[in-house]
This record gives sequence, structure tokens and C-alpha cells, in this order.
Amino acid sequence: MLREMIPETDMDCVAEMETQCFSDPWTPEMILDSHRTGLDTWLILEEEDEASGYCVFRTIAGEAELLRIGVRPPLRGLGYGKKLMDGVVENSRKNGVTAITLEVREGNTPARSLYKSYGFKEECLRSDYYRDPKEDAVIMWNREISNIYH
Repeated sequence: MLREMIPETDMDCVAEMETQCFSDPWTPEMILDSHRTGLDTWLILEEEDEASGYCVFRTIAGEAELLRIGVRPPLRGLGYGKKLMDGVVENSRKNGVTAITLEVREGNTPARSLYKSYGFKEECLRSDYYRDPKEDAVIMWNREISNIYH
């Protein structure tokens, strides 16, 4: 089940998943600041009453940017990333979004494959964007999300 994040009850598990999923995790303060902007939507994926993944995306002027998406490491490869992406696309469509962008580590082949399955195209690289470890970022776009059918 996908639902919106409730900071008062979800902060600990989101912060924990951040540290499990990213070498540059957002702090609880960064997560709260993002939630408070009113521009960012946080979704939690629950399976059997346990948070298994989350995502956050920002919507401005008819476009969305996927900022973070994470699935607990033992649960990867089970389709949870797809469920989160379905939520991003569905929510974006409901809010009049026509295009979505994101950035992903060049070496994150599973994520890049997932995004390509949603019609995202690799448009450019940001050299040495990531640290720890140093890596390029691939900028991907789907400029017409009405064409996504999953």
C-alpha cells in the first residue's frame, strides 16, 4: 500500500531507510524541511504493515523531479521500486504534471533500467556529481508522462 508520509510517525523509518539506501543520506532535519516546503510529496510503501520503501518528488510548474527513491536492501528486486514509481506517476498525473526528471548514479544499472521501463531517456551527464564514491550523474527525462502505461 502506498500512502503519504506522516512525519510524526514515519520519520525514524524514513531516516533509517535513507542510511540503508544512500551513501549521502538526508538527515531528519533535511527530510522535515523538504516535507514542510509544500512542494515535495513523500510516499511510503508499506507491505505487511512494515515500511519497505519510500520516495519524494517535487512538483513545480507542471513538472516533477524525483528527488529520492529507496527500497530496503533485502527487499530489492521484488517490484517495490515499480510500485513507488507507479505512485509518482499517478500522483503527478492527478496534479497536472506532464514531465518528470531525475538523476541517478551512472553505475546504478537496476535503477536506470527501471526508469527506462517508464519511458525515461538519458539526456546528459553531470561529471563527478556524486561523492563517496565519486561518480557521474545521469540526467533522465520523461517529457510526456501520459504515455506511461504499466
